[in-house]
Amino acid sequence: MIVTLIVVCEVGFWVLLAAGLATRYLLKMPRTGIALLLCEPLLEVLLLVVTAIDLKNGAYPSWKHGLAALYIGYTVGHGHRTVKWLDGHAAHRFGGAPRPPKPPRYGMARARHEGKVWLGSVTAAAVASGLLLLAALYVGDDGNTDSLYGWIFVAWRAAGIHGLIALSYAIWPKKAPEGAASAVPARDPEHVPDLLVRRPSKDEEQV
Repeated sequence: MIVTLIVVCEVGFWVLLAAGLATRYLLKMPRTGIALLLCEPLLEVLLLVVTAIDLKNGAYPSWKHGLAALYIGYTVGHGHRTVKWLDGHAAHRFGGAPRPPKPPRYGMARARHEGKVWLGSVTAAAVASGLLLLAALYVGDDGNTDSLYGWIFVAWRAAGIHGLIALSYAIWPKKAPEGAASAVPARDPEHVPDLLVRRPSKDEEQV
């Protein structure tokens, strides 16, 4: 039942997201669209309540309850960033807003971006760990809680691996390919690429 509910919550997340964005930009009903987007956390609350009831009714703590905690943690840690990214693209495509900037690809700017994404994974692991600890306390000594504590290790191991990947961008920053346009101070226009500053034509130079 828990696994089925996780699938339902995942499908419901994308359905509510699509409905909220369509209502906001296609139907021109921004308040209704925001209301639909705000309903998404209710899916995680539903999953949490059902998981707690399942344990209260004597269900054996298993990987399904741990997976539910990880899913809720991931949604808390990365869900807002996903919604914001899709909302920016929907606003550009259907609302006439500027195209959202792409994340940086090179140098320390890329490292800082990866670090921010990693903080989402840390948040996810912290939320999942809190839920798993509460579940273990809820079950008490009457049940086997080893699997719940094991999922805490899984959550932090995933955050640790992600952290090492993010750290690699700071230790070995990715260099931009040669010839790529880079930002140069405007006070030194001679070194600004032609794509950024239009050079005068021959007629303008003669004048």
